[in-house]
Amino acid sequence: MDLAIDAPAPSAPDCADDGTWLACIECDETFAPFATVRYTCDECDGLLEVRYDDPPTFDEFGAGAPTEGPDRGVWRYREGLPFDLGVTLPEGDTPLHRVPRIEDEVGVDALRIKHEGMNPTGSFKDRGMTVGVRVAKELGVGALACASTGNTSAALAAYGGRGDMETLVLLPQGKVAAGKIAQASLHGARILEVDGNFDACLDIVQELAARGEAYLLNSLNPFRLEGQKTIGFEILEAFRDDYGTFPDRIVLPVGNAGNTSALYKGFRELVQSGALAVDEVPTLTGVQAAGAAPMVEAIEEGNDEIRRWEEVETRATAIRIGNPVNAPKAIPGIRNTGGTAVAVEDDEITEAQRQLAEEGVGVEPASAASLAGLKKLRREGVVDDDEQVVCLTTGHLLKDPDAAYEAGGDPEPVPNDVDAVVEHLHE
Repeated sequence: MDLAIDAPAPSAPDCADDGTWLACIECDETFAPFATVRYTCDECDGLLEVRYDDPPTFDEFGAGAPTEGPDRGVWRYREGLPFDLGVTLPEGDTPLHRVPRIEDEVGVDALRIKHEGMNPTGSFKDRGMTVGVRVAKELGVGALACASTGNTSAALAAYGGRGDMETLVLLPQGKVAAGKIAQASLHGARILEVDGNFDACLDIVQELAARGEAYLLNSLNPFRLEGQKTIGFEILEAFRDDYGTFPDRIVLPVGNAGNTSALYKGFRELVQSGALAVDEVPTLTGVQAAGAAPMVEAIEEGNDEIRRWEEVETRATAIRIGNPVNAPKAIPGIRNTGGTAVAVEDDEITEAQRQLAEEGVGVEPASAASLAGLKKLRREGVVDDDEQVVCLTTGHLLKDPDAAYEAGGDPEPVPNDVDAVVEHLHE
């Protein structure tokens, strides 16, 4: 399957449902989108993509919005999605923050922060779940499941609860931030802690899904990425409104590489519709923690496949992943936009988290990896000083309160006396 940025819009095969179908990125096989539960290709087990025979332009987004349902956020882009409306809280329409002090320090022409932590459950995962849970209902399944480093579990539990469906989440024991476990628990998920890492959890939940125990809603599911591509649509529209142009580069954290894949897919569709010129497509730049960087390794070595890292470790728990399942989609996305991937140390991530917090933007550690990566690439001369850049931050500060506490300053004990407090302040 041609994943080139300038690949023409495909023609709908006979299996298409109202101009929508599934296609294998490896062997070109096509499938009806909602006839049966399907995660990968029946023929070669390759990754699937949702395809449309008439991708929309910017002018078509939001046209003919239904009287019921949000007219902003994910479902504003219904013309580029499989349905007019999903199971919604609602989600999307997140801010594109200005950070003038960081912009000056980094030394680029413009720097904005797309804060996906402002979604209903505090992460970008909500964008995928609003579509994925709607598909589950279309397929008639009754139970949902995922493996998670935390954010996916919170979103699955919330949207599954909203859709009145049973939810099961598998987490790596002792490796998930407390705030995320609390969310999944309160929203009613059944939580299983596995004696292994995230990739082991995903192996198990994939087998459970294959046995029909539940509907898999990790980003292996192609419909998840449909919701996530709207991040890119929002970035392009908001940036254009403020600057009259599109950003040169989008820098984003990489865990399972779903967002990298999703943004690239959305940009390809805009090119197909004629809404975006090839030379206007932002350069996609991935950032991983040094202790969990199989995508960076593949990009640096020129490989088309990643080598699974069995042992991964980083305080950025949301990207503590050694086998990114969407790598076959994400690697072309980085290369075909002229991008790169970079690994950063945990201390660099924490410093970036502090800097963002000082600008009023509170994010969890994995989110701050994007800024840490941008700073490193500026030092190395990869990013030029005339570039206009958006850094994607994926989760809210309170997702990992322990990490936030460790990154911040310690409380200072004082006596219960005003004069003593004044004296302490002036010391």
